[in-house]
Amino acid sequence: MDRREVIKRCALLTGAVVIGGELFMTGCKNEHAVDPNVMFSSDQIATLDAIGETIIPTTNTIGAKDIGIGAFMAKMVAECYSKKDQEQFNMGLKSISESFEKTNKKPIKSASPEELKSFLTNVDNEARTYMKSKKDDDPTHAFVMMRQLTILGYCTSEKVANESFNYVAVPGKFDGAVPYKKGDKTMAKG
Repeated sequence: MDRREVIKRCALLTGAVVIGGELFMTGCKNEHAVDPNVMFSSDQIATLDAIGETIIPTTNTIGAKDIGIGAFMAKMVAECYSKKDQEQFNMGLKSISESFEKTNKKPIKSASPEELKSFLTNVDNEARTYMKSKKDDDPTHAFVMMRQLTILGYCTSEKVANESFNYVAVPGKFDGAVPYKKGDKTMAKG
């Protein structure tokens, strides 16, 4: 999926249900919250950075790794997800990491972008197939959680808003005739 497609889907995501989303409405007051630095090692966060960067790579705009997406995912899972979803996410991260290492004889964080893209495309296809056939009580596929958190973290990042968009704080005056030149950044209102 290319950057433009991700950006187009950001609007859909923000209106869609996110795993653990029920906790966002309560300010992440979660009885199962733990310190992300206890739940995730620095190697796991580096792995999440690599996965996030594959989902939203650096191009002429910043990528997911540039905003520290691994630390964002770790914090959201540790502080906002239910115990069941935390376990599912961690088991999925371990499974994805072990599967990549078994196939490629190196950790994900050391993979080339091409190797990781090929591998994660297969994982994404498995996740989509699983999600289509899962029952209501079945857990969400961990890669779906990773993809959702990557897009959420990227689209809500202050760094992305400031560096990738023409950011105009609201409230501000309305100007219905803003001049646009080919190549200008997309407008983002805050």
